[in-house]
Amino acid sequence: MQNEDPVKRVERLKRVKNVPAEPTLERVPPGQVLTERFPVLHYGVTPRYANLAQWTLRVFGLVEQERIYSWDELMALPRNTEKVDIHCVTRWSKLDTTWTGIPWREFLRQIRVAPAATHVMVHCESGYTTNVALEVLDDDDTMLAFEYEGRPLEPDHGYPLRLLVPKKYFWKSAKWVRGFEFMARDLPGFWERSGYHMEGDPWKEERFGW
Repeated sequence: MQNEDPVKRVERLKRVKNVPAEPTLERVPPGQVLTERFPVLHYGVTPRYANLAQWTLRVFGLVEQERIYSWDELMALPRNTEKVDIHCVTRWSKLDTTWTGIPWREFLRQIRVAPAATHVMVHCESGYTTNVALEVLDDDDTMLAFEYEGRPLEPDHGYPLRLLVPKKYFWKSAKWVRGFEFMARDLPGFWERSGYHMEGDPWKEERFGW
């Protein structure tokens, strides 16, 4: 499934008829079913790192000065732990997941963003991208996550770093993050170009854009 044509994969999801009944818990968005597992869903090959000595995170676009973070520099920033619910566009939800990482608001304090910036393009390994509005990222539980349930992320779940945006479908919580590009307008990322919604709000069932 990882290497299936992305447009065909989105079209296949659109054809799903076995839609869950209305959820019984207020915390579960419409069309979702609860799971205790943590399914692995992504496109392409999982990257592997022998060590993080050469790993970097690039910040560029509409910023006063482009910056390249090493892993050690990133780990020197303040961190926080949050318990959140997560919701996948493929209709599973998992409650009370615990993540540790650098709060987005704390990360943003390190960067002088131009007033014209409204969105971020998240750049990841293998050319994967996703778009997120700055106003969406500006929340208490949004973070650059590096631990899940008290342990470093597993490779299939984004090691060493993934974005966590709990209020959106989980494809917006991009794995294997390598850069943030600040932009003056909203542009589609990888899955958005293939048919997923530009916003991805699970409470509005914003699964597909076309």
